[in-house]
Amino acid sequence: MAVCVSVFHKCRRLPSTLLNLRPLVLNLNAQSTRTFCTTKALAARKYTEQHEWVDVQGTIGTVGVTDYAQNALGDVVFAQLPEPDSELNQMDDCGALESVKAASELYSPVSGTVTEKNKDVEETPALINQSPYEKGWLFKIKLSKPEELDALLDEAGYENHLKNTGH
Repeated sequence: MAVCVSVFHKCRRLPSTLLNLRPLVLNLNAQSTRTFCTTKALAARKYTEQHEWVDVQGTIGTVGVTDYAQNALGDVVFAQLPEPDSELNQMDDCGALESVKAASELYSPVSGTVTEKNKDVEETPALINQSPYEKGWLFKIKLSKPEELDALLDEAGYENHLKNTGH
């Protein structure tokens, strides 16, 4: 199988030095070709209008809050996350974040079963402020209705939502 790794897949903000790169092709077996992304930054993250995000790898989605949300909240001091094995429907209230200036409910962007919660975030909620898309993720969920992803916003749609709502 030949595997093509493309750094151009759905990326608009690449440094000019990367624009000159050619896709890397690994000839493992000449019967088929498959394209895949090599970093999380190139994966298709989806967003809700309530400022949650989900990054899906296979049937597991990693859920967190956006950079906008953590900035609006301020210093997060407490995170209540859904327990593993919890069954959630899309947009269910599933937890809460508290900061020095506000509290906010968490909503599940997709339906499914919680497989893991980020215990590091429960112990050190400031990780949400420091790294909302990497170390500050909140929980992982096994999707039961992957078609729900179609109703969520892509990055451009989320940015437009922020602009249209005065954020």
